[in-house]
Amino acid sequence: MNPSRRHAGKSLTAIAIGIAALGLSPFANAADTIKVGILHSLSGTMAISETVLKDVALMTIDEINAKGGVLGKQLEPVVVDPASNWPLFAEKARQLISKDKVAVIFGCWTSVSRKSVLPVVEELNGLLFYPVQYEGEELSKNVFYTGAAPNQQAIPAVEYLMSKDGGSAKRFVLLGTDYVYPRTTNKILRSFLHSKGVKDEDIMEEYTPFGHSDYQSIIAKIKKFSSEGKKTAVISTINGDSNVPFYKELGNQGLKATDVPVVAFSVGEEELRGVDTKPLVGDLAAWNYFMSIKNPTNAAFIKEWTAYAKAKKLPGQMDKPLTNDPMEATYIGIHMWAQAVKKAGSTDTDKVIAAMAGQTFAAPSGFTATMDLKNHHLHKPVFIGEIRADGQFNVVWKTPGPIKAQPWSPYIPEDKGKKDEPEKK
Repeated sequence: MNPSRRHAGKSLTAIAIGIAALGLSPFANAADTIKVGILHSLSGTMAISETVLKDVALMTIDEINAKGGVLGKQLEPVVVDPASNWPLFAEKARQLISKDKVAVIFGCWTSVSRKSVLPVVEELNGLLFYPVQYEGEELSKNVFYTGAAPNQQAIPAVEYLMSKDGGSAKRFVLLGTDYVYPRTTNKILRSFLHSKGVKDEDIMEEYTPFGHSDYQSIIAKIKKFSSEGKKTAVISTINGDSNVPFYKELGNQGLKATDVPVVAFSVGEEELRGVDTKPLVGDLAAWNYFMSIKNPTNAAFIKEWTAYAKAKKLPGQMDKPLTNDPMEATYIGIHMWAQAVKKAGSTDTDKVIAAMAGQTFAAPSGFTATMDLKNHHLHKPVFIGEIRADGQFNVVWKTPGPIKAQPWSPYIPEDKGKKDEPEKK
């Protein structure tokens, strides 16, 4: 051995012994924790919906850490704000995986943000857990979809509206924010309505940009459309803070649920917080969870969130802590990922993906959430909720049990023959 190398080796050994004598590990570094990324808009038009997902993710991480963490290590959250800027989601995802070395990312709300992140996680073999209902038409090895596919939300909601219990609607307004989720969902719904004998002249389709705030003329058009003889319903895929002026204008123009019911796919308890809900009583939302559901698991979830929100003095949550569907999906996803890591004995992406198949978790919805063996989607129950004066929802309809997701819609002809499992890349 080279003498200088021998002396260097002795010096390093002496340093290590000295550190150990101080009660410290000579190899202490970032590997003593498992870093997890949280990628949600904390500013901009989507902050109204996404901020609480960041908070419930941090609560869930604290819960797991209090029970010993994962693989004997504490989870270390790395929070970034892509600020409702879709290209910035990709940049932040790359930063989380390449620079911060996170083992997984929990995040995104809009499909355009997920579509921005998708090529990054696939290129870098990262892992994204996506907690919001979406339009389907996607299946990636590197993504787990803990929100609903169209057959777990949109299709059952429209079937309900067409039923006697739902008002026997014959005409439909497809109203959404102008991006991929509403447009693709409405493409599926238009095809579904055609299959039920609804003609194009009985379908009105309108889109507004993110952050849109003036719904006066659109509500007037809906009133005119609904006055033409057939029972009309509005299907809303409006996202973000535009929901506040939309619902306020419904109230201003006296468009009541008894006349024209609105069923929303992106409005939950949190979005109704800033709205006078008294004029909206009877309007609907379709989700896989509502805060008002009564069962012991949900009671414990609400109690934990309430205590966390008050302890952390979360803005807007201290006086009236609220839970909602994407929060539940976030909570389920983080727990399932932790279970898969324990099963795999590793945070290696491919090993965790394999271990995720068939994972189960007792969900606040009252059902056991199950990750499909192949298609990276949860089996989920569907609930239709009716808005109450206090901003909560009364469940007026539900499926008998969880429904298996169809990532590829049977109402889109080009989907025929597509595999129900992600291709290995």
